[in-house]
Amino acid sequence: MCKVSKLFGIVAAAALTFGASAAQAWKPSKPIEFVVTSGAGGGTDNFARVVQSAIAKHNLIDQPIIVTNKGGGSGAEGYVYARGAAGDPHKVIFGTNNAYLLPYVAKVGFDRSTLTPVAVMALDEFLLWVNANSEFKTAKDYIEAVRAKPETFKMGGSQSKDTDQTLVSMIEHAAGVKFIYVPFNGGGAAAVQLAGGHIDSNTNNPNENIGQWKAGQVRPLCVFSSERLPEGPKVYDNMGWSDIPLCKDEGIPIDRFQMPRTVWLPANVPADVVAFYVDVLKKVSETPEWKEYITRTVQTPRFMTGEEMATFIAEDEEKNKKVFEREGWLVK
Repeated sequence: MCKVSKLFGIVAAAALTFGASAAQAWKPSKPIEFVVTSGAGGGTDNFARVVQSAIAKHNLIDQPIIVTNKGGGSGAEGYVYARGAAGDPHKVIFGTNNAYLLPYVAKVGFDRSTLTPVAVMALDEFLLWVNANSEFKTAKDYIEAVRAKPETFKMGGSQSKDTDQTLVSMIEHAAGVKFIYVPFNGGGAAAVQLAGGHIDSNTNNPNENIGQWKAGQVRPLCVFSSERLPEGPKVYDNMGWSDIPLCKDEGIPIDRFQMPRTVWLPANVPADVVAFYVDVLKKVSETPEWKEYITRTVQTPRFMTGEEMATFIAEDEEKNKKVFEREGWLVK
């Protein structure tokens, strides 16, 4: 059994021991801090604040919730803060797969043992985007141009050796191309730089580029998914999310690439604390506010906890580790 599965199995087993009443066995006795492992306005920040708003509106917790941003070091700041809060049930950490992938590629002051898994609440989808004035109308044409002139086209993304650069590495390996990767401090910054024509493309999720697409500044070429995105209102020029082709049909043989939106607690919290937050977050996932957020940000709703979460993370970890090894990113 891998370390991730073992860790999650222990948590799941402990939670089951408490039975159905575990969610009521513990309640917060003071204000709760939502620790966001990204800067203000980023995807993780929006994620945490939607959860905070839904909890408040539906009176799911009888204590105030304070959101603090600790996004330094690609999110390491927030996880290190959690390590220092071991045993504290009033600190809830919001992140992505950086919670378990960062220690592979950077010397950070935390590892999986300093975190207690709670839930995955949604999966971010990723698209390949170009500037609206780009001569390339399809992903196939763009990839062919990059292949003909390697290390000429600039691909922007959020951070170095993080989700975006991992996807770029996968594109390069699968399609036989080579970009100049340009990291920025978040997907929002990458979206602005693409809209301004300072880079040739980026691999942002829908939420990070939708403002620029609505303004006619960027163009989606394809989505890294095995099926079309859901139908919805047209976004720009009579085109909506469901009209975007699949990257695997456009000469980039990647079937699916997603990033989980994750929730954690510090280490050494009791199982009934975990059960309490699982119960609250499950209720949040069923609110109209959460469903509106998922629709607006074009994420895939998928609530996972316990062994299901463990299995997903083990598979995601293995897939990403292969990229890290190929690129020589693994820390010594």
